[in-house]
Amino acid sequence: MASEKFDSLFAFVMVAREGSFTKAAAQLGVSQSALSHTIRGLETRLGLRLLTRTTRSVSPTDAGDRLLQTLKPKFEEIEGELAALSELKDKPAGTIRITAAEHAANSILWPKLAKFLPDYPDINVEVVVDYGLNDIVAQRYDAGIRLGDQVEKDMIAVRIAPDLRVAVVATPAYFSKYPPPQHPHDLASHVCINLRLPTKGGLYAWEFEKAGHQVKVNVEGQLVFNSSAPILRAALAGFGIAYIPEDMAQDHIQEGSLQRILEDWCPPYKGYHIYYASRRHSSQAFSLLINALRYQS
Repeated sequence: MASEKFDSLFAFVMVAREGSFTKAAAQLGVSQSALSHTIRGLETRLGLRLLTRTTRSVSPTDAGDRLLQTLKPKFEEIEGELAALSELKDKPAGTIRITAAEHAANSILWPKLAKFLPDYPDINVEVVVDYGLNDIVAQRYDAGIRLGDQVEKDMIAVRIAPDLRVAVVATPAYFSKYPPPQHPHDLASHVCINLRLPTKGGLYAWEFEKAGHQVKVNVEGQLVFNSSAPILRAALAGFGIAYIPEDMAQDHIQEGSLQRILEDWCPPYKGYHIYYASRRHSSQAFSLLINALRYQS
């Protein structure tokens, strides 16, 4: 019933605006007789004559003109909004919320966003840095970024980075006082800088692998952080051995401010993936962002 009332009011506006049943019927894609029937039905329900019909023209009555002045700007506003929505098909827009670990946000996500966003000024991206393995659906994130082996199996995952390695490092001054470890278990007698992750329930055990043999070591030291950046700063300041992503340490290793150990115990592991629920793939803005982040080997 509501849709019928809307249709009849729109039909009235079209006839009054065109001043012709013939022209209005052509624009509405209906027959002239059907349009006349719609207008008569509207007039009957209102108990008022809205249009004066002659053999040459159609014009609104006083009541019709009053109704026209009320309805016309509202319908024009609706038509304008529909036209604006139509333009969005060629102008991607929207806000995309992403949760990512700090290293992924800094080393992978930000460099690609810096290239992507200037081309799409109506796409907004909110990045929440968090090491927790969040339920992105429950927490209303559009996507998450984590290492490949941390992504839930029911999610769609797209690789956005190459395989990664960790580097175990400390300053040359530190190793001048303490002999460099030759085996991961030797770290137990060294001063190390710890990492606490919310999903691990405690301090992160450093993971190593060599020739298929896996080793996890619980280390000790004065400092504990919950992200890699302050761990690197502490290592550079001489507070002990750090276990950090290789790319964060590489420049410092090359310039000699950090010394690497146990390199043969640090094989590559699956790099970062962006993951999301399958239903989220419908947004054009989201699809464009996924393509921009996709790793090209």
